[in-house]
Amino acid sequence: MRWKVRAWFARGRGKPSFWFEDFSGESTVKMVKSYPVVSEEYQKAVEKCKKKLRGLIAEKNCAPIMLRLAWHSAGTYDVKTKTGGPFGTIKHPSELAHGANNGLEIAVRLLEPIKEQFPILSYADFYQLAGVVAVEVTGGPEIPFHPGREDKPTPPEEGRLPDATKGSDHLRDVFGHMGLSDQDIVALSGGHTLGRCHKDRSGFEGPWTANPLIFDNSYFKELLSGEKEGLLQLPSDKALLSDPVFRPLVEKYAADEDAFFTDYAEAHLQLSELGFAEA
Repeated sequence: MRWKVRAWFARGRGKPSFWFEDFSGESTVKMVKSYPVVSEEYQKAVEKCKKKLRGLIAEKNCAPIMLRLAWHSAGTYDVKTKTGGPFGTIKHPSELAHGANNGLEIAVRLLEPIKEQFPILSYADFYQLAGVVAVEVTGGPEIPFHPGREDKPTPPEEGRLPDATKGSDHLRDVFGHMGLSDQDIVALSGGHTLGRCHKDRSGFEGPWTANPLIFDNSYFKELLSGEKEGLLQLPSDKALLSDPVFRPLVEKYAADEDAFFTDYAEAHLQLSELGFAEA
């Protein structure tokens, strides 16, 4: 099931709501997703913080790790128990100690001086904002950002994030627990166009693309062109090629960057809002 998003503002309230329309059946199903209202002061802090984040990411070339921080913060969400998710818990040492989060203490440390300038912002919003800015400043699609996430005190248990050594069944299981679709899995995999693996963190070494600081569709092009010296293809990447549903999406995104950007922005938005302002 795929949803088309329609934005509207309730008269006299200025509170954004979104129609999620499913056109897959005979009738149109509509759900309204309504976001919490934040103060004008809070919204101004978000805009100022964006500028600071752009500067930090440009200076440190740290977009990849900022995107990874946002993903790993959000990707712990479980739709059944409604636990985990993008609520700031990844700043806690116990969650940073999870094996899938090796190295993310660097991102938390880099971000803390900016967070100190904006005490009004929740860590939950702050980390997701960093992910949105990381995509934007490296040439990727603009992703809507809706503030209002509240920090939660308790990190989720370990084991909710994808394992790069496993295949398509594992990907569907992990992303299914988040409530995300096959299309979301492939689109979000395209975020590997940014960054590289480090052997001391993941056991793998190298970038996925020739320019790991540019957000484009080259991940999919490289995946289809086969393994190359100096470039990385994880088992979870190769699984996208062998799966009969995933592969056509890989081919689509390799051929059409605009289509990739559209689907990536939708998937990233959903990931960043798991458990937040649900319809």
